[in-house]
Amino acid sequence: MKRFLLLIISLWQQRFKLYFFAAIIGALNGVLIFYPINDFIFFFETEGDDLQRNASAAINYALEQLIASLKGETPKKTLFLAQVGAVFGLIIAFIYETLHRRLQRISRLSNELSVDLHTLIMQGESPLLEFKSSFRWDMEQDRINRSLEMVILKTLAGYLNSSTGGTLLIGVADDGSIIGLEKDYQSLKRSDQDGYEQAIITAISTHLGADLCEFVKILFHVVDGKHVCRLIVLASPRPVFLNQGKTPKFYLRTGGGTRDLNIQEAVEFIAHRWHR
Repeated sequence: MKRFLLLIISLWQQRFKLYFFAAIIGALNGVLIFYPINDFIFFFETEGDDLQRNASAAINYALEQLIASLKGETPKKTLFLAQVGAVFGLIIAFIYETLHRRLQRISRLSNELSVDLHTLIMQGESPLLEFKSSFRWDMEQDRINRSLEMVILKTLAGYLNSSTGGTLLIGVADDGSIIGLEKDYQSLKRSDQDGYEQAIITAISTHLGADLCEFVKILFHVVDGKHVCRLIVLASPRPVFLNQGKTPKFYLRTGGGTRDLNIQEAVEFIAHRWHR
């Protein structure tokens, strides 16, 4: 567990480096770019707006002020513009990180949704596709079995931890036959799609982490007159542990199944998977 904590701290340190260097670059831009631009504009505000006549003088004035700044003659103004530049750099880094992740998610979802569900089922189970008969209704015992939720969550954790994500279809048997969600619906207080979606989201929030709900897209389809739940799982930006009892476990999708990694395997995989 200590090695896991150290590794997670290392991942946050890597993210800190991104923002740290963004702030440094932004501060340099504040001094080397914002500073002369500010003086260039100031010159025209005080000397007139004849651009053709005053352009050369304005440039010389801005350069003189920049040199004075670099010599430390205007510390307050230099510090202020450096801070403005640093904040600007942090904002740009945040926007870049957010857009980059969203574009990756949009691309992944577009590719996934372009595949017809019938075609997807006919492909059969694979490292990127798994079928589950139900979320909580035990078909063999013909009753609610809450332990089945953990089976679903293990698969979701395995896909979240992978670099590619994956798709989980609930209401489909291992051989591809359509079972539907009617029994699952009956096990809920709210026996419809909204209630079913909420049950899945609650399970993810409780056992995997509320922040991961946005990486699991829940869709419903009607196939042969029966409802099927389609979970499109995107790669997680952080290591995902399934809280099962007192011991959190790290699951990974390998081949056509999902298995829990031992401590050494998990540490090595996390270091490689989330390395920046």
